[in-house]
Amino acid sequence: MHTDAVTRHLTIPNQLTILRILLVPVIGAVLAIDFTDHYQIGAVAYVTAAATDTLDGRIARSRNLVTELGKFLDPLADKLLVITVLVILATQSLLPSWVVVVVAAREFLITGLRSVAAGQGVVVSSTQLGKSKAFSQNCMILLIILAQPYPWLELPAVVFIWIAVIATVTSGLDYLWRYRRFIS
Repeated sequence: MHTDAVTRHLTIPNQLTILRILLVPVIGAVLAIDFTDHYQIGAVAYVTAAATDTLDGRIARSRNLVTELGKFLDPLADKLLVITVLVILATQSLLPSWVVVVVAAREFLITGLRSVAAGQGVVVSSTQLGKSKAFSQNCMILLIILAQPYPWLELPAVVFIWIAVIATVTSGLDYLWRYRRFIS
């Protein structure tokens, strides 16, 4: 009986989410420790972790493997990954600190909104704007990392900082508007 419960919760999507969580300190260390090609290795590790987010969701929905554990761990893994890397990039003066504040504030605000809504039996599902926000943040992070060994990517990185900030604020306002009944 116990084995069945573990197997039921450790589905392939949940294993991918756990892998993403385990990659967070690896990516953090690779980016923070200066050694040959550390930015390129960090970029590959980041892309791998970000890809698990897309993959775990698709597998969970297509195979009907959505679990309560997955619903909890997936957004947590996303926030850990993005905020950890943004903080490291900001401490290396590769990203303005205010960008980290905007992203983190939006994430905490929407997490709080989701918690309040869940307490009233309402699931706040991701929206297309939320998915666009995640995509733009991932592009921004990847470009900032790769602009270190490849300076010609600095301009696209700056452009994506602004795209990601606008997408972050817009998607946050969209969630607040859609679910305003939980904050009034």
